[in-house]
Amino acid sequence: MHNEPVRRFLSPETLPAPFGYSHVVEARPGRVIYVSGQVPLDRDGQLVGPGDLEAQTRQVFENLQAALDAAGSSWADVVKLNYFLVDVSGLAAVRTIRDEYVDTAHPPASTLIEVSRLFRDDVLIEIDAVAVAE
Repeated sequence: MHNEPVRRFLSPETLPAPFGYSHVVEARPGRVIYVSGQVPLDRDGQLVGPGDLEAQTRQVFENLQAALDAAGSSWADVVKLNYFLVDVSGLAAVRTIRDEYVDTAHPPASTLIEVSRLFRDDVLIEIDAVAVAE
């Protein structure tokens, strides 16, 4: 017998209203897929969008898409995203691009951290993901 993974996306009224994420995601059973932090490098290792947070964010989401595809997974399976930005003042642009990929009715849990720098000075954003699939 093959069971579909069960996912519940919860944002209880006892917590502040979330903006584009769920406070709690319950996922069972299934394959757990951990995607390493993706940065705005193309398949040839070239930086996409020097100094441009929107272009870099789009490349990061495309890289996440490629990683999910490689694992036989999809955005519907993503239960957690961790964002690392060198400047959170660009968050609105990140959210707009995120919403093109995630299920906005059932968004994954997420964490956003502003960092002083990433592995290269010209990289403005890194995002990792956890997905639960069949």
